[in-house]
Amino acid sequence: MTDVLGWRRKFGVLAPSTNTIVEPDFYRMGVPGVTAHFGRIHIRDQNMSDDAGMDRLLEQIRAEMDYTCARVLTCEPDYMVMGMSAETFWGGVEGNLRFVKQIQDATGLEVATGAEACRRALELYGARRIGVVTPYQPIGDANVVRFFGELGFEVVAIKGLRCPTAVSIAHVTEDELRAALLEVDGPKVDALVQCGTNLSMVRLADEAERWLGKPVIAINAATWWMALRDNGIQDRVDGAGSLLRDH
Repeated sequence: MTDVLGWRRKFGVLAPSTNTIVEPDFYRMGVPGVTAHFGRIHIRDQNMSDDAGMDRLLEQIRAEMDYTCARVLTCEPDYMVMGMSAETFWGGVEGNLRFVKQIQDATGLEVATGAEACRRALELYGARRIGVVTPYQPIGDANVVRFFGELGFEVVAIKGLRCPTAVSIAHVTEDELRAALLEVDGPKVDALVQCGTNLSMVRLADEAERWLGKPVIAINAATWWMALRDNGIQDRVDGAGSLLRDH
C-alpha cells in the first residue's frame, strides 16, 4: 500500500526541538506526493551565547540523535533529511561523513545534510569563492570555514550573528539578514551561502539573487533540493531561489 499523501516519498526529518523555521520552510517548498515528518531532538539547554554553550548544544544533539531517529522511523519514511546544519559542518569533511554514517546506521536510509547540499549547489554553479552568513559563535564559524576549505572553496568573508540561544536564531529579522548578506558580498565573491536552519532566509535569498546578480544559497532550500533530487523528484519550486526553480 502507498501512503495516501506521501505517495511519491515520505521524508523523515531530524530537527532540534527549538527550531521553528525549518518545518514551515519545508512545507512551503512542498511538492505533490512528498511529505515531511519531523522527529524533534530534545534540547534541554538552549544557551549558545559563547563557544562553550554551542559545544554543549551539539553534545545534546549527539546524545539524542539515535532516540530521535528511532521515533521518526515508526512512520516508515523512505529517506532522511537533516533539519539542522551545524552538526553537518562540524569536524570538516570527515565530520560530515561520520554524521551521515551515524544516521545511515541508525535508520538504514540515505540522508540529505545541509553541508553536502551546499557543496553540490556550489559545484553546480561553478562557484569557488564564497561569502557566508551563520547564526553561530566563532567555534561554529570556524567549522564552516574548515568544511568549505577542505573541499577547495575559499571563504572570502563570513558573518556570524552570534545568536545567544537556539530559539533566538528565529528572531533575526529580514533587515538584519539583508545587511549580513551585503557585508559578506563583494566583487571577489561568486556565491553567498547561509547556514543555520532556524534562520528564515529562503524568501530573502530568492529576492537577493535578483539584486546581487549571483547565487544565494539558503540552507533549507538547498537541503530540500538535495532530498528531492536524490529521490528522482524533478519538480521545480518558485519563490525559493534559483536552485529549486531552475535545477
